[in-house]
Amino acid sequence: MKERKELKRSRSARLWQPAIAAFLAICVLMMSAGSIAAAADVEKDEKGHVKNDLGLGVRSAILMDAATGQILFSANPDEALPPASMSKMMTEYIVMEEIKSGNLKWDDVVTVGKNAATTTRGGSHVFLAENDKHTVKELFIAMAVGSANDASIALAEKIAGTEEAFAQRMNTTAQELGLETAHFINATGLSRDDLLPQYRPESISGETIMSAKDAAMLAYHIVNEHPEFLEFSSIPSYKFRERDDKPLINYNYMLGANKSNQYLKQFAYEGVDGMKTGHTKAAKYCFTGTAERNGMRLISVVMGTDSEYARFRETAKLLDYGFDNFALKTVVTPKTAVETLEKVKVKKGVQTEVSVVTQQDISFIVKKNVEPKIELLKSDIKKPEELVAPLPINTVVGTVTYQYTDAQGKTSEKTVNLITNEEVDKGSWWRLMFRGIKDFFVSIFKGIVDLF
Repeated sequence: MKERKELKRSRSARLWQPAIAAFLAICVLMMSAGSIAAAADVEKDEKGHVKNDLGLGVRSAILMDAATGQILFSANPDEALPPASMSKMMTEYIVMEEIKSGNLKWDDVVTVGKNAATTTRGGSHVFLAENDKHTVKELFIAMAVGSANDASIALAEKIAGTEEAFAQRMNTTAQELGLETAHFINATGLSRDDLLPQYRPESISGETIMSAKDAAMLAYHIVNEHPEFLEFSSIPSYKFRERDDKPLINYNYMLGANKSNQYLKQFAYEGVDGMKTGHTKAAKYCFTGTAERNGMRLISVVMGTDSEYARFRETAKLLDYGFDNFALKTVVTPKTAVETLEKVKVKKGVQTEVSVVTQQDISFIVKKNVEPKIELLKSDIKKPEELVAPLPINTVVGTVTYQYTDAQGKTSEKTVNLITNEEVDKGSWWRLMFRGIKDFFVSIFKGIVDLF
């Protein structure tokens, strides 16, 4: 009887599987249709390049401030397009999340499985063989520097067991990060046609797609939550094995370190230290870059350029526009009192109030030679009942939010903590008793005055 029930349940599951797969496929098609409809309103030339004020030869582009997420320039930023190997930024993000959580260590050894060794020999790879053993760090550098597909798959399987399960993790993470168009089918960015039939995912419909805005937001999370990534992405070359004849050359030719490389110095751009290139026939040539100058870090994305070199030329135009036309404006420096919020009330302390200051600076990227409109938008201070002495110095007592409005009326906000600027000792029993008596008579007197 039990075996019959199990058999019936198994048959039912098999009957439902095609329906579920069809439903997921319809959802992906609807998402794609929405992207196509949105893109239909964008004016493009005969090459498919979107028309824009900077004359960029791209399908899509965006320039973002890495500190605030403030968008400085965009051209068709919301259209979901194939990102090719730029999708590896999500693989890299998840690996670093695993490191941060303690589930994975850089020196953990990964045994290469059949999938990683044989899925494809197209695209970039380091020729991993089944049962090869390499550390997480070695494979991560191979992915970050050489965009190695096999290394990416090996890391994905180390984390999730299978690449399909890892792709599901990628999609869940994309939702958590607020990426609106991103959809992943594997750890590499390869399309289904690039894979051997036995390794084409069945549980995940569609293809890998991502908008320029989502790529920039993913890079934003990486540089802010895992700044150590730039130590890897800025490596100009890396010898994966001692026996290898040649090292991997970083596909990001714009690295500032390449200024001394006679072959790549024409592409070197001061301040560039990341992040990820991408190329497939469908995606054409893409690049998510980041550069820092004079304390200002920018994130740029170009998608659908016509050649390997064009993606760097168009990126240089974007970064030039950002560094030439914008500057970092500090409204309030760290440890500075905010007007009207110099002090907050404290209970049971030697003093009844304590001076407070900002924990970090409050800065915006503003247009040069234009007086910025920046104002205190709101404050959120804890109630006195939540601020009971003793309070050590640097205790967080609330937040303040400032808003910047640019010439086009677009706004950006930045919120920082307010912290105590001094220590507050707990008041003695006698002090608190006499303060209570005083407050009692003051309230009675005030009540009598209010009668008249």
